[in-house]
Amino acid sequence: MSIDHIPVRNGTPQAAHAAWPAWLREIENTLSVHSQYILHGNIRDQYVVRSEEYLSSMPSLLWQALRGQGYACLIAYDPVDGLQVLPARGPGADAARSTAQRLLPGLSAKDLSLDQLRKTITAVATAPNDRVGLVIDYAARLTRSPIDPTDDERKFFLACAKLAATATPPPGVALAGRLYNPVIWLVDSERDLPPWLTAGNVQIRTVGIPHPSLGDRMHAADLLTRDLQRTATDGRPPQEVVETFAVESGGMSLKAMAGVTRLAKERGIAFERLPEAVQTYRLGVVENPWRQDTLRRRIAEHQGLLEGRVKGQPAAVDKTLDILKRAAMGLSGAQTGRSTSRPRGVLFFAGPTGVGKTELAKSVAQLLFGDESACLRFDMSEYAAEHAADRLIGAPPGYVGYEAGGQLTNALRQQPFRVILFDEIEKAHPSVLDKFLQILEDGRLTDGQGTTTYFSESVLIFTSNLGILRKDKRTGEVVQLIDPGTDYHRVVETVNAAIKHHFTYELVRPELLNRLGDNIVVFDFISRTTAERIFRLQLSHVLRRLREEHHVDIELSPEMDRHLLARCTTNLNDGGRGIGNKVESQIVNPLGRLLFDQPQPPGSRLLLTGVNAGDFRLERRR
Repeated sequence: MSIDHIPVRNGTPQAAHAAWPAWLREIENTLSVHSQYILHGNIRDQYVVRSEEYLSSMPSLLWQALRGQGYACLIAYDPVDGLQVLPARGPGADAARSTAQRLLPGLSAKDLSLDQLRKTITAVATAPNDRVGLVIDYAARLTRSPIDPTDDERKFFLACAKLAATATPPPGVALAGRLYNPVIWLVDSERDLPPWLTAGNVQIRTVGIPHPSLGDRMHAADLLTRDLQRTATDGRPPQEVVETFAVESGGMSLKAMAGVTRLAKERGIAFERLPEAVQTYRLGVVENPWRQDTLRRRIAEHQGLLEGRVKGQPAAVDKTLDILKRAAMGLSGAQTGRSTSRPRGVLFFAGPTGVGKTELAKSVAQLLFGDESACLRFDMSEYAAEHAADRLIGAPPGYVGYEAGGQLTNALRQQPFRVILFDEIEKAHPSVLDKFLQILEDGRLTDGQGTTTYFSESVLIFTSNLGILRKDKRTGEVVQLIDPGTDYHRVVETVNAAIKHHFTYELVRPELLNRLGDNIVVFDFISRTTAERIFRLQLSHVLRRLREEHHVDIELSPEMDRHLLARCTTNLNDGGRGIGNKVESQIVNPLGRLLFDQPQPPGSRLLLTGVNAGDFRLERRR
């Protein structure tokens, strides 16, 4: 347990009352009416003392407040380090130690039993002539369960509750008259102690310690960067860099901000890139592919990969590439005038089924990170239940599966540089969509265990079939709104209108659509020409598999080729996936049956015929 303040400048500053955090002033002002305090929330941070310009830890800041009220010392206890005394050194340290030893003969003991700790609390709270305080850190670890304590734990907390109600302040010995000898419990959550401890007990005050505000972060950023070479080579004034650093540190503790500045100093990160170091600190990675020339070269040299894998969608591929190039240049959200922690890129793929939406998402992962497995796919039809969001981010405490965490948050913490694909988003439960809203706005999610996951280096892709089919709510009949061959501009208008109607009037979440912005990429129906290209590609895969695995070389007669092409590309409503299904039923199944019934020796060269007979025949060729 750290019990000394951590100064930013040399010396031991004296904090002025008005410069203390509000929660500390609340404690100081109520020492005459409350004998015990429960502090919860952001209790392990550093805190800004503005007038003297330094950051202090919790115990030392509490001591600063008590010292100003004439207290002789502050005794701090935790189950690991035992009892310690503040001030630990400097003026008054010897007198403080002497007072503490007179009150607590067993001061050197470390691992106190509950009965010993009770006696310690009693000795401090009822000291007749000494004004002292006691801080109990990690208080939540004193009990097995706050709602189901053991008999010894229940007796211990009952004694503490009674002591809080019956304690009397010692006679005034200094500035402020009769003040209690406070017992201060430090817990992460106010529910970490038995609820009946504070129920109806006006002598115990619960105080929440907030996370640092923007003003606190601004002040801390200014203090923490004074040791850095505050010159910005990009022309920005140093104060602007400091302010950006504070803004980008939203949600972080001041202790974490101090860690960022240490990281910048150790890694030689330029002053103007300090806000970027925030993301490095959060993600726990030093090498960020988005900031390397390698990724930009991959996009420039291999952007044809997308066109090669997704047939007949030039408009969709071009718009996708524009968004990826913007992400690679760090320009996502640049119109806001400041850097952002939102995802690197957001894409909403919409259009008919089977036209390459999922395939393009996988291709994006291959293009950006060189590995298709970097695409993490979630089928949103599996998240249609009310509590489906728990599977993504983890169940709340006390629920089944709490220890396992969330599927999405776990995977992203393991590898923050990913393409995350949410397939058929319209099938997800509205509670899941609320999580997406938080990701798109803040670029982070906090799971059921309180761990924050950041999405700032990922690309999010949503897919949807909205606008193609419509179900009549009265009759249940499904009607196709647009057909293959419809002009592409008409397809775009229809799909965009359907998406807007769905999010605005059916889900009543227009804010989610607003976060998506102009990142909706509409796919067209596949044309006859594209259908033939897909057929040829899939047929070549089948014939290659036969050559590689069975060493049998098969060709199609011209008549058979035309026949199968017509059979497999008749209906374009189901896109490339429909063509694949036809290739399987019209070619793979009968060909597999034929070769199984008539095994061919390795090295055979065969011609596939049999159009007139309605079935396949194999003719041996030289």
